[in-house]
Amino acid sequence: MIKSVFIAAALALALAACGDSGQKAAADAKAAADKAAVATKEAADKAAAATKDAADKAAAAAKDATTAASDAMKSATPPAMAPAPAPAAPAEAPKK
Repeated sequence: MIKSVFIAAALALALAACGDSGQKAAADAKAAADKAAVATKEAADKAAAATKDAADKAAAAAKDATTAASDAMKSATPPAMAPAPAPAAPAEAPKK
């Protein structure tokens, strides 16, 4: 898109230089090219800002997801079991 704007402006300048009222047409073409360049820069700035905003939101979402996953794993881990009590020694030896 940017290239086509500049190509159109260059063609307008070239055609304007060939005409009878070349200076006025050249000035008009230059003004149009300057206006197109400003509009292109504004659009690029808006796109960059939107991209940065989207990246910031994605990073925040990834951080939240990581925290949620970590919390879920902590709650899903079973607590350590206490060791089983030792069996009691027989009170009397068995009779034969």
